[in-house]
Amino acid sequence: MDYFMSIPGSFFEFIGLIAGFSACFVVLVQIIKEYRSNERSSLSTTFLMGWLLIYTFWLLYGIRFETRALWLTNALAIVLQTTLCIVVFTKNQKKAL
Repeated sequence: MDYFMSIPGSFFEFIGLIAGFSACFVVLVQIIKEYRSNERSSLSTTFLMGWLLIYTFWLLYGIRFETRALWLTNALAIVLQTTLCIVVFTKNQKKAL
């Protein structure tokens, strides 16, 4: 455990930023897929809103504990997830008519 604690916090912050931005990239890929697809989305409202809630919690957690990797990447994730929600809801609304 001593070895683990000897790793600088800045290293974890850097790795956290990479991991967080990678996760945001995955959401971006899903936005592009949904936007290009002519089919009704298979993503449920519960799934979409659940992830929005999760990102919001981690954003607030990151702000509270001043962890840049958490608040920065989750702020971006909230923007991307909101965009995904808009794309899916708009597309499904058109398909329902």
